[in-house]
Amino acid sequence: MTTATAELLTVPEVMTRLKVGRSKVYDLIRTHRLPSFTIGRARRIPADAVQDFIREQMAEAA
Repeated sequence: MTTATAELLTVPEVMTRLKVGRSKVYDLIRTHRLPSFTIGRARRIPADAVQDFIREQMAEAA
């Protein structure tokens, strides 16, 4: 998938996918465990980054 066609998620969408709270999502962003960027005042997280984070967590748990 190219950057131009990457799905971008909002913080609430990431909260739903990871089943965690808003503070945890911002903590993951702040600690660079979940890449994100802003467009104006809107924070966006690539869906691929969320999938990568999940894969990394599963690998650590194994």
